[in-house]
Amino acid sequence: MDLREHILKTASALFYAQGVRAVGVDLVIREAGVAKTSLYRYFPTKDDLIVEFLKREDMEFWSEWASVARRHENDPMGELESHMRWIGERLARENYRGCPQINVAAEFADPQHPARGVARAHMQALRKVMDALAQRMAVEQPQQLGGQLALLVNGAFVSSGLLRPEEATDVLLASARALCGAAYRSASTPQ
Repeated sequence: MDLREHILKTASALFYAQGVRAVGVDLVIREAGVAKTSLYRYFPTKDDLIVEFLKREDMEFWSEWASVARRHENDPMGELESHMRWIGERLARENYRGCPQINVAAEFADPQHPARGVARAHMQALRKVMDALAQRMAVEQPQQLGGQLALLVNGAFVSSGLLRPEEATDVLLASARALCGAAYRSASTPQ
């Protein structure tokens, strides 16, 4: 592992476990076992390190999403259910502390903070893929269903403490099916 990746991996683990505001650069340096100059060579500011942490998390999330989507190119409901399963498994992890993008966005009030920009882009991308998935389902109001599904996923990420680990997947699946069922019924009801 190269030094930049080592520093980023260390910082990412600390940021996720403790929150970005609670973790200072000195702690990252100490835990990574590197010199301060090494950290600043790759990450000139703590904000740069936070942004790279979020980008890394974003890439991992979308990589998993794409892997699931490829397996269900002609089955949008099957794709949605598969996404709910892996997200449910994610929520059930022992060390799960929520969506990193949502967590970091909540730590910074300034909408212009660079971390908020990464978080905002992540949320917009989620809405876009949910809208596209709903469009493939051929419901009457795909953007409404897409918004509901995006809200379901984000709500699950921030509300994981409300669910017992063994029920997270079942609750997500039942909720997604209920939303889709209502959208299909609406499309088939005469106006």
